[in-house]
Amino acid sequence: MYINEIHILWYVLVGVIGLFVGQFVDWCNIRLPEYKKVFSKDFFKEYLKGFKPKYLLMIIVAVSYIALLYRYGITLNNLKFMILIPMLLSAFLIDLKLQIIPNRLTLTIFETGMIFTFISVILNVQTGINVFINNMLGMFVGAGIFLLITLIGGAIAGKEAMGFGDVKLMGAMGLFFGWINIILISVMAFLFAAIVSIAILIMRRKKISEYIPFGPFIVASAFITIYTPFSILLFVLLKIFSLGMFKG
Repeated sequence: MYINEIHILWYVLVGVIGLFVGQFVDWCNIRLPEYKKVFSKDFFKEYLKGFKPKYLLMIIVAVSYIALLYRYGITLNNLKFMILIPMLLSAFLIDLKLQIIPNRLTLTIFETGMIFTFISVILNVQTGINVFINNMLGMFVGAGIFLLITLIGGAIAGKEAMGFGDVKLMGAMGLFFGWINIILISVMAFLFAAIVSIAILIMRRKKISEYIPFGPFIVASAFITIYTPFSILLFVLLKIFSLGMFKG
């Protein structure tokens, strides 16, 4: 039996892998904020000893992996995003809970992005050069947009408008998405942040002066970009910002 020209056993395999990876994300969320090694013998001594399944994380990653396989097939892009997704999920949860994005996590995303960028060049020099340029631009554009906002916002407000963890995360993600997609991610992240902030203020859950972590909005926007074709994303965003007046 085949789904989208891929045998169903491949979907079962990546789904099972996703279950294990989802559980491992929970371990990462414990270790990374404490600046401890993720790949350590402590995993067997401490974590597995008091093992508690994190079913929601397991299901999220498993479904994400299955959807990746359907979207990209058995390709380098599929593998790239299979590695990126658990790291993004970890960034989402840690920032939401502790309002930090660990440097070790963003550095690992950066290193992984560089590895896949150079693999693209090695596999096909002609197209790989374009991928290299696109990804490098993505890194500088992603980090640049958020760095400018951080510096300008800080100068105007007199305090940190956005964490530098967000700047580093966007720069690292640019190596995966390229400059055009990283701009779309930025736009969506600010749009989501605005909607959620307004909703929170209306419900009076937070004051204007209180900090709302931005990492979750970046990650949510990245997930949407991974699974949605560029043309559809662009069309929807243009519709939103033109209040329905744009004719595609």
